[in-house]
Amino acid sequence: MDINSLRIGQGVDFHRLAEGEEFWLGGIEVPFEKGAVGHSDADVLLHAICDALFGALSLGDIGTHFPDTDPAYKGIDSKKLLKQTYEIIQQEGYSILNVDATVCLQLPKLKPHIPAMKSCIAALLKLDITQVSVKATTTEQMGYVGSGEGIEAHAIVLLAK
Repeated sequence: MDINSLRIGQGVDFHRLAEGEEFWLGGIEVPFEKGAVGHSDADVLLHAICDALFGALSLGDIGTHFPDTDPAYKGIDSKKLLKQTYEIIQQEGYSILNVDATVCLQLPKLKPHIPAMKSCIAALLKLDITQVSVKATTTEQMGYVGSGEGIEAHAIVLLAK
């Protein structure tokens, strides 16, 4: 493989948590008394992956392609955004080699939900589940994540032409 045909991208997303919101993460609904607040369904994990994919090809970010000022994206399922992002990556002639993501969240514990998240992401991106890594960590009760006020996700992708 020609090294010039490889591209790496990094993405990050943050959202506030609030009671009474649905909690979508990695394309699945996670039962919890709080959910992420946002213009779409506020799935920080899928948003970070979108940003990583766009970043790998210098195509801007999720806000460039799906602006929160556009009413068409109000409440949209982030799985649709990731599918559209994947289509753009394919149109550019690239395929995804792997996705590595980390969610920072104090509660709820995500370990029981990670297999379903990985399956969902792999299906959306037409990858084998072994090409998708999703990890979770707390912030040891420090900062806005540790106090339960927010959630953040980081993602890295490797693409090949």
